[in-house]
Amino acid sequence: MPTAKYQTGLTHYDETKATPGYTLFSPNGLTQTHLINMKGEVVHQWDLPGIPGNYAYLLANGNLLAATRTDEGPKGLPAKGGRLTELDWDGNTVWEHIDDMQNHDFRRKANGNTVYILWDLYDQETSARVKGGVPGTEHEDGGVYGTIIREVNPAGETVWEWRSADHAEVHEFALHPMVARKYLCANTVFPCPNEDVIVNWRRNNTMAIIDYATGKIKWHMRDYAYGQQHDVQLLENGNILFFANGANVEDAGPEGGSRIVEIDPETKEVVWMYRGLPPRTFFSWYISGCQRLASGNTLVCEGVAGRFFEVTPECEIVWEYASPYIVEDEGALYHGNNQVFRCYRYAGDSSEIGGRLPTDPT
Repeated sequence: MPTAKYQTGLTHYDETKATPGYTLFSPNGLTQTHLINMKGEVVHQWDLPGIPGNYAYLLANGNLLAATRTDEGPKGLPAKGGRLTELDWDGNTVWEHIDDMQNHDFRRKANGNTVYILWDLYDQETSARVKGGVPGTEHEDGGVYGTIIREVNPAGETVWEWRSADHAEVHEFALHPMVARKYLCANTVFPCPNEDVIVNWRRNNTMAIIDYATGKIKWHMRDYAYGQQHDVQLLENGNILFFANGANVEDAGPEGGSRIVEIDPETKEVVWMYRGLPPRTFFSWYISGCQRLASGNTLVCEGVAGRFFEVTPECEIVWEYASPYIVEDEGALYHGNNQVFRCYRYAGDSSEIGGRLPTDPT
């Protein structure tokens, strides 16, 4: 039986309003990272050492930092990684760090260290302190998986570590009553310029700032209405930007859609927001991300649809592209999907591109 194919590639481009640059993305379930110009043409790509777990991005020197899946580690948990690899522009491995518990997010700090998220199986006593969730649905390994945030130096040595099990306030952030008690699901780690660390947990709808010196949570926000948000980040203006998925919450879901939200962390009030019109036309209930561009526009990755689009501060779509890379192998991870965890835009004259491609990416 014939199947209609989702329209992919470049679908809209307003050259007068879009922010020129190259867009990087790693299709889930496949083993290449692609860099495209504003017309959607692939201008460079990297072969990864495995299936992404979940994404890759360019460092200031033009190298690619990627996470890929290893076979070891806990089973039945999302966004499996395990191998952090730095590849130069030609695809040569220049650094690698193996940690089978690594998952979701990772970042290279300005000092050359790398910070990333790990699974951490709680013992029964600690698991019992976790509030919320569906009773009796702990992970088959015997408890709730919490979070470790680990920073390693270029030699792979741990220089800083934070464990959610050691901080009672984390267990007061109750899991959403509709989710299983298998894991907290930290999906974002973001090092701030002052060394503090932003972490976001999906399953309890909580974003927080960890004081780097003391390990204490110095700020947090919880709001079920945002629907298990992703990609929480600090902007240069001091506000916080994130992808509000709109999943598994009252008065949200497919009818409510997703949103991109910028808040003032002091007041926790919304200062800017993008949503679809009608709202259900923009909806990714998991994964996904966003990036504030130098022009003031915002690049959005609607992860489930593999759709990237750029919007102005007035919420006008000025560039749109859908990933044509669909996992076609029967039985493969992400079979039948073109999902993308995050995408990033780099200016033609940026240090990341470093003169390797035309300054004008059009």
